[in-house]
Amino acid sequence: MSIIWTILIGFIVGIVAKFMMPGRDPAGFFITAIIGIVGSIIATYLGRFMGFYQVGESAGFIAAIVGAIILLFLYRMVTGRKG
Repeated sequence: MSIIWTILIGFIVGIVAKFMMPGRDPAGFFITAIIGIVGSIIATYLGRFMGFYQVGESAGFIAAIVGAIILLFLYRMVTGRKG
């Protein structure tokens, strides 16, 4: 059940991160949602590693947003501007 909650939070976080990140987003809706899910998963496991969360707990909403914004920033750097 923990991974399902993490994915659900990540989906919502991806949408929030897209609106919080200034500038034009080269990613579509699904890519941004996937970035949010991956950001949430990374925040969960990094939080467990650092001792913030116990096994079975998912990352908090704020931590997931921070993780998603960082991943969205990295995604924009990698894809760059075309043309």
